[in-house]
Amino acid sequence: MKRICVFCGSSAGSRPEYARAAAQVGSLLAERGIGLVYGGGRVGLMGVVADTVMAAGGEVVGVIPEALMRREVGHHGLSELQVVGSMHERKARMADLSDGFIALPGGYGTYEEFFEVLTWSQLGIHPKPCGLLNVHGFYDAFLAMADHAVREEFVRPAHRALILDDTDPVRLLERMAAFTPPPVEKWIRPEQR
Repeated sequence: MKRICVFCGSSAGSRPEYARAAAQVGSLLAERGIGLVYGGGRVGLMGVVADTVMAAGGEVVGVIPEALMRREVGHHGLSELQVVGSMHERKARMADLSDGFIALPGGYGTYEEFFEVLTWSQLGIHPKPCGLLNVHGFYDAFLAMADHAVREEFVRPAHRALILDDTDPVRLLERMAAFTPPPVEKWIRPEQR
C-alpha cells in the first residue's frame, strides 16, 4: 500500500487515548513509507495524524472542500492540500488517491465516510481494505450492530468480514496489507425478486 486514507474527528475527543492512537498511526505510516490521505484539517485527530506524519518526513495529502476550509481550519503545512468543490468530490478524490482506509474515532462525518467506502467494497467498486481502529472500545457498539445485521440477514458474513477491526494499529496495518476481497455475490435472494 502506497497511501492510506484515514477518517477521523476534527475534534480530539474526551480521552487522551484517541490522540495517542492518531499519533501512533501517523508514526507507523511514516515508518513504513505509506503516505497519508485525509480530510485536510489541522485540528482534532485530523491535525494530530497529519502533523505526526509530516514531523516524521512522510507524505500527507489533504483533501478539503472550499466551504470547510475555514470551518475545519485547513492545514497549510502539508505535502499537498487539494481544495475541492463539494463533500462528494472530497470523498471520491480521497478514495482515488488511497490504497486502503482506516477509521479512527470521530463523529458523523467519520462514520459516513467509512460506510461509503465499506459499501463500495461490498458492491465490488473497489478491492481496498477498510479498517477500524477500535481505540478504547470506541467502535464496540458499531461492531455489535454489524454482527446484529448479520444475524438478522441484512449483511452476509462475507461482507461483515470486510470490516477489518483491531485495537492495535500494527496488527491492523498487517491485516490490511494481507487483505484479499471476497468475490462479489448478490445479496438479494432469488425469492425476493
